[in-house]
Amino acid sequence: MSAEKYALLRTFRSLFDGKPYLHRKSNLGDLVASHLYEDLVNINKSAKLVERVQHHERVVNMKNVMIGKPARRGDGTFGELVPAAVAVTEKGMLVARGPVATIEIGAETKILAKAMIKQIDRVITDLISQAIQFKRGGGNPICVAFVGINFAQQYVSFEGRKRWPTDGKKYKHPIQEAAQAERRLNDKARPAFDEFQILRFRATNAKPFPFEWVDLTSTEMEYSSVLTRVSRQYDRRFR
Repeated sequence: MSAEKYALLRTFRSLFDGKPYLHRKSNLGDLVASHLYEDLVNINKSAKLVERVQHHERVVNMKNVMIGKPARRGDGTFGELVPAAVAVTEKGMLVARGPVATIEIGAETKILAKAMIKQIDRVITDLISQAIQFKRGGGNPICVAFVGINFAQQYVSFEGRKRWPTDGKKYKHPIQEAAQAERRLNDKARPAFDEFQILRFRATNAKPFPFEWVDLTSTEMEYSSVLTRVSRQYDRRFR
């Protein structure tokens, strides 16, 4: 049983712990980001947000597109339910799903498990573009990003049945690139978001598929602060 206090962190762990992580599955970021809203309800720092969720006035839109507004995919948008729509509840989830008319909170998740420097420019561009997209529908949405960075000593990725282990030379081990990737993300991507958290972890993606946080206590403290600040911002922006 995982020791994390928060749903988002438990969900992130579940991508790696005890099973192979398949980086080409495009819905994994959605899954992680959607649990931000579960945690916001659970900490109950914004009575306004909790009441609106309980009355199904606010929902998570897993398709990440506002009705009537073209948009690229975001990982988890939260906003006002379209009046003609019906909110859909899922077992075990506090926040219902449905199409949104407005975006009040937008969350994006990226995961850098290996070959980080090779893809860092694209990841930064994607993050900045998504923050811009969240704001394109009008209003003043709270933009949040979570970026997982792997600090493992080695790693194996999968392409179908093909395995690609790092060797520290041609294919750098995650630990060799993690610090540089984090610096560049903080310099270039962080300013585009209201809240931006690096999730530092270790996963080899090799049997028995172990997972650990670099520092769980620190990660939970930082995430708790993000939840508190988002709750406070929500009360100020969406009266």
